[in-house]
Amino acid sequence: MLQVRNLKVSYDGVLAVSKVDLDVGKGKLVALVGGNGNGKSTTLRAIAGLNAADQGQITFNNTEIHNIPAHKRVPMGLSLVPEGRRLFARLTVERNLELGAYTRDDAQEVQNSIEHIYSLFPILKERRSQLAGTMSGGEQQMLAIGRGMMAKPKMLLLDEPSWGIAPKFVTKVLDTIQMVNEQGVSVLLVEQSLHKALAIADYGYVIQTGRIVMEGTGKDLLNNEDIKKAYLGL
Repeated sequence: MLQVRNLKVSYDGVLAVSKVDLDVGKGKLVALVGGNGNGKSTTLRAIAGLNAADQGQITFNNTEIHNIPAHKRVPMGLSLVPEGRRLFARLTVERNLELGAYTRDDAQEVQNSIEHIYSLFPILKERRSQLAGTMSGGEQQMLAIGRGMMAKPKMLLLDEPSWGIAPKFVTKVLDTIQMVNEQGVSVLLVEQSLHKALAIADYGYVIQTGRIVMEGTGKDLLNNEDIKKAYLGL
């Protein structure tokens, strides 16, 4: 479904990502993991269209998209849940969800999607009239994922969903990401929490200083001795 080839991205002339190749198959959950500052989010934002690529090719559903503006990638089926959530803090939970469906024009279908999000995250239904900025970090992350789902994506791009939330919510959020994937949505998950991401991933890529240095199934990477020493402290 997604192919990235020879991706290079720079900031102010400094190369942040160099020669990244990765694939996400239809219906798969793929993790891009590594330490902070190694190019994970830069790669994801380039796929979403928020960072311009200096070089390389990004193909989604057999269409080259690297020259297509970010807002036109959303109706094609790519939906980004950004790092830090980026909610509309002074709007209600339900209004945030409605804004996630800005590319859709069938009001009844939008309402059906909201109810589906509420079934995934019952706490959001309880908070539907609450201002997003007044919720806990974990609840806000659930809302951010729900808002991303409102575009009815074929692929969900998730940037550090465990960032800044309590440990008890991390498991809930990752369980829900798995559930979304099992319902047929492909997922590219960027995470600094390598163990948690690889534990749920079909396949994983390890990025270091802007390059992919290792790849394999989530299980194989978790059992890799180099990974254990470098990232898990084992």
